[in-house]
Amino acid sequence: MSTDDLPHDLQDGLTAVGEAARDLRDPWWIFGGAAMALYGLTDLHVPDIDILCSPRDARALLAALDGEVVADPGEGLFRSAVFGRAPDQPILVEVMADLETRDGAEWQAVGFTSRRRVFIDDVPLFVPDIRDHIALYRLFGRPKDLVRVEQLERLIA
Repeated sequence: MSTDDLPHDLQDGLTAVGEAARDLRDPWWIFGGAAMALYGLTDLHVPDIDILCSPRDARALLAALDGEVVADPGEGLFRSAVFGRAPDQPILVEVMADLETRDGAEWQAVGFTSRRRVFIDDVPLFVPDIRDHIALYRLFGRPKDLVRVEQLERLIA
């Protein structure tokens, strides 16, 4: 996929994330709509860049992006040990660490087993394999997530 297909704010935001993440110590991933755009899907609106990483790296990344840790109420479907936003980037960046999703009354850890490197302007970024991303959306199970499953499955069909 050519980066020319990405909206300019998304491309600039991804470049900023990649540059800020160069010194992270642990594996990290871009997921959600931004990852779907990096896979080559162009018919979707990407309002933000979602990052999953370790708690230490989440704090470091937020600092590097002039973001801040935000209290996560741990209510609803998701919670994170560290959650923060960097709103002053070309596109909002949301950083999560030790993400969990509610499965009935229990919390279940969310993560990826695969890691694929992609580049924007020679800046490395990491996304999960499409199948790993599909599994995440199935786990979340919301109607919008199931639509994303269908979109992603078309890429591997």
